[in-house]
Formats: sequence, structure tokens, C-alpha cells
Amino acid sequence: MYRAHAESAIKNIIHEIAKECAARGHAVSDTLVAFMVKAVLLDKRNGFNVDRTLSDQDVQKLVELCLDKLMEKCSPSLDTIKMQVYFDMNYTSRHEFLEKIYHFVESRLSPVRQEITDSRVKTKEELHAVYQKIITYILLHSAIGSPTDVTAVQEATAALQSVFPPTELRAFMALSKKDKEQQLTELTMIVVGIKIFNKASKGEEEASIHELMPTVLKEALSVTNENIEKELTVTQRLAWKYTALVEKLTDPNIQPKHYDMPIALLKQALYNMRQHEVFLKLLLADACLCGKHVEILQRELSLQMKLLKEKVQSKTVVPTADVFPVFKGLSKLWSGLKEEAELLNILNNIMFNLQPFCTSQATLFSEAYLNSLLEVSEIETGEQTMTESSGFTFCPPDEHIDPNQWKTQEWLLPETTVGFNELQLQYNGVCAYTLVIRDGLLLPGNPHIGVLKHKGKLYVFSSKEAALKFALRPDDFVAEVADKAKGSPELIQLLKLHKQFFCVSSHSEPSNNQLLKPITKCESGTQTDIHPMETNVVMSYEWNEWELRRKALKLADIRTKKTHSVQTDLSHMRRENITQTWPPKNIACQSKRDSENNVPKPQTYLAGLRGQRDGPVVKTNLTRPVND
Repeated sequence: MYRAHAESAIKNIIHEIAKECAARGHAVSDTLVAFMVKAVLLDKRNGFNVDRTLSDQDVQKLVELCLDKLMEKCSPSLDTIKMQVYFDMNYTSRHEFLEKIYHFVESRLSPVRQEITDSRVKTKEELHAVYQKIITYILLHSAIGSPTDVTAVQEATAALQSVFPPTELRAFMALSKKDKEQQLTELTMIVVGIKIFNKASKGEEEASIHELMPTVLKEALSVTNENIEKELTVTQRLAWKYTALVEKLTDPNIQPKHYDMPIALLKQALYNMRQHEVFLKLLLADACLCGKHVEILQRELSLQMKLLKEKVQSKTVVPTADVFPVFKGLSKLWSGLKEEAELLNILNNIMFNLQPFCTSQATLFSEAYLNSLLEVSEIETGEQTMTESSGFTFCPPDEHIDPNQWKTQEWLLPETTVGFNELQLQYNGVCAYTLVIRDGLLLPGNPHIGVLKHKGKLYVFSSKEAALKFALRPDDFVAEVADKAKGSPELIQLLKLHKQFFCVSSHSEPSNNQLLKPITKCESGTQTDIHPMETNVVMSYEWNEWELRRKALKLADIRTKKTHSVQTDLSHMRRENITQTWPPKNIACQSKRDSENNVPKPQTYLAGLRGQRDGPVVKTNLTRPVND
């Protein structure tokens, strides 16, 4: 009851904040407001105690603080939170994206399919109209041509007539709705396969196979990867400039010059760029995966086309059982290419929609202004670090952690760990020691220095010194990182701290069964002697589990039995026993002999039946007497 009351109160607060924001001219989503409410409650500087019930004054204070944060203008922190909320609401896994695309296509074609299956035709004109609707449905489903294109309609009509002439339409209309939908799907796949085959047969083989890709896929392949890579390059360059500037301002050994901007805004801008970088890397990985799937589908399409040409080459008539499955296979490959094109367009749209969330940092700190604050050597070092950060393939030998020097901590190295490059690193690969010591500086760690495994989690560091100092008291640093995240709520998702803050969740976080667990490997050998001590050989030893079970059942059965004047396996050797038997005697009996008698068969003869109409008939009894 208390939990339900608390949830209802939180919903009312969220609704009130969203309504007040709309009144002030800023439309915000309930998801953004809910995240902001939780962030304000977690921040210790606001003085809320989440373990007790909020009073009316606490609620009023909470609403005002949330409104102040949501109404901030030119705030990189708010833009980062908005970016995270947008990405969580619009990005999902590849499988779910493809399911959404399929359901969207089916819902778009549902009205046309329903008109076809629900039609009740009577006249010839109505039959012709239904036939035209089937052609329209095929064109819309295949996306090879438009229903308004005369040439495309003629080609689709010719292909459909070759497998489904108009004379069979009455039989089609007599089917049930489910059978109509199934046959309509099969007809669509066959006609699409025929159109693809006809399109590929018009030119040279290699050129036609290359041109078989949907037009929307050709555009998406050439544009999406290029746009994401270009945006990612700009974001990484700005992120490393912010990193170099924040690192310079937070270095205790350097006396920085006086700057007219607060360092807190620089950190917020850095967090904004790092979060944008993380999202762009996810989109780029999905786009590259789409490109690989397109190559696989194209190879399969080429093989299916060669197989089909071999079947129909120099043949006047080809059995439908041979070519129809190939046509359906071509249609499935074509649908797969269309889905990849739609997925690339979705990724491209998400990338463009993320750009408005980076405007605040660009307004506050232009790239030219950042260059003026940094020296040329610092900019070159940052760009070099950005290049090396993609792989971290180089690490000096003296920077490696020696696991043999640590008996209480486990370290993972690339030479002794399977799947080292796919490990799920804590804090999204950020050095936790630098984050704490440098008051919120985000510096990516180098896994090749050594990955610390502590309480099932993997930590990376930017230097060997940071790794050694973190390993001395890891729990303290973990708690301090959580405190830093409470003061900057955008770090909760950026560093993947949702498990520590159970009230904040992320839709884009992978499930536990997808995480790769490290498997350490080392060279070792073992040898086991058959009988180390011959004097202790037990002859009754039995290795077979089933034989042991059989003996146990036998013993358990014998314990419930008693012997009464019979021989057993244990007593039959104690005395001689002789048993004599007699075979049965041959016994016969005599019975009386059966006899039989023969009764005469009655016979009667009628005379005078022929040659006369009214003459008398003489009846003569010819039966033999019994005594004869």
C-alpha cells in the first residue's frame, strides 16, 4: 500500500512539473521529467532523504528545483540528459528494429490486403477490379515499381498472368479468408521473384547483380556510414580538446592562467561530447553490420540467380515445382535487402536527431575559442591520443601490470585472456581513478596496461600509476565515483551506473546474458598414476556407476527376504541334494463306436404336364421304402 501511494505521488509530481513547463513554453516528455526528478532526489546537495516520506515543503522544493533545471538555457548538462532520454526511447536492438520494420510494412499493406480478401464479387467487372488490386498489392509489397507507373504495372500483370491467370480468380474468391491471405502471399513472392529474374536477365550478369539492390538501399549504403563517420570524427576531435583543457585546468602541478569560463561548464561540455561519441559508435557499429548483411544477401542473390538461369536455360517448358521455390527464395532475399535499407535510414535519422542536443556546448565554446585556449602541442597530442584510443594496441613494456606481484587482486592481460577485446568494461571504459582525482575528468583507460577484476567487475586505467593506486582501495574509489555521478546525473548513463542507482534504468543497456565473461588461460599440465601405491589396491573397487547401483539394489532386495528349506547361492555347496522325477504314463480308454442310418429321399413325379391344356395330371410317388 505504501509503495503504491509513493508511486502515485511521484506520478502527480511529474504531471505537475510537465504541465508547468508547458505553461512556460517548454514542452517536455514525462520520461525526461521523471529522470530529472530522480536526479534531483539523488543529489546530496539538495538535502533530500529518500528513506523518509516527502513533506509538502519537500515536494514544493523538488518541483522548483526540477523546473529550474528543465528551464535552463544553453545548458550542456540538460542537453546531455535530453540526448540520453531521446536515445533510450528511439534506439533498440537490431532484432527489434527489424521486427518494427516488418510490422510497419504489414500495417501499411493491411487495408489493400483486406479489400482483396473481403471482396464479394458477382460481375465480370468486379473480378477485373479485384485482379487489379492484387497487382497493386504486389507492387506495393515489392517496392520494385509504383502502381502509378504504367510500365511497372504491365510487367507485374504479365508476371502474374503467367502463374495466376484471371480465369482462376473465381476459384480464389471461393476460398476462406485465411487461405486467401496465404495464397496472396505466395503469389506475391513468386511474382516478385519473376520480376527480379527478368530485371537481371536484361543486361550482363555482373552488372545486373550489382544493380539488383533497391534504390533506397544504394542511397542508404553510400550515405549513412559516411555521415556517421564524419560526425564521429568531429565529436571525437572536440572531446579531446575539452579533455586537454579540463586536464590542464585540474592538474595540481600546473598553475593555469585565469580563464573567464567556469570549469563546471567545461566538464558538462566534455560529458556532452563523450555521450554523443558513445551513441555515434553504437550507430556506426550497427551500420557496419548492415553493410555486412547486405554483402551476404547479395552473394546469395547471385547464387540463386545462377541456379535459376541453369534451370530455365534453353528450355521451352519448366516444371513449376523446380522454379517456384527459387522465385520465392529471390523474393525473401529482396525483402531482406529492403529491411536493411530501412534500418540504415532509421540509424541515419537517429544520428541527425542527436545533433540538436550538442548545440549548447557549441554555443558556449566554439572550436576556434578552444584552439585559442590550447597550445598547438596540446592539440596535436589530443589528436594523436584520439587516433590511438580506437585500438590501444601500443603500450610500453614498463607500463604493463605484473599479475605475479598481486596475490589478492586478479589482473587480466591480453596474452592470458580469451576474448580480451570484447570484455564488458566498467564505467564504459573510463579510468575511475582519474575521474575521482581530477574531479570529474573523463579519460579513457587503456586495457593493455592491465584490467583489474574486482567483485566480478572489470576496471581499466589510463596509466600504470592510476591502476596501482586504484587497486590499493578499489571500494573507496567506486563509492566516490557514485558520489560524482549523483552531482552530475548525466554520468549515470554515460558510465553505466544503473545497477548502483536502481531507480534509474536504461533501455539500451544489454542484458546480463549478453555480457562476455573473461576466461583466463595459462599453460599447465597434470599426471595421474593408475595405482600410486600397489599395496592399497582394492580388488573389489568398481568404477561403473550402474554396476554399483545394481549391487545396491540387489543388497536392498536380499535384506527383505528369508530362506525356508531351499538352496541358495550361499548354501548349495554344503550338501548334496538329489531329486527324482517320473515321466507320465501313456493311458488310453475305449469308447463305443458311432453308427449312422440312411433315410430315403422323398421323390414325386407328375405326368401329363406337356401337350395338353385341360387334361388330368397323374401324380406318382417314387420314394424308396425304408426297408429296401
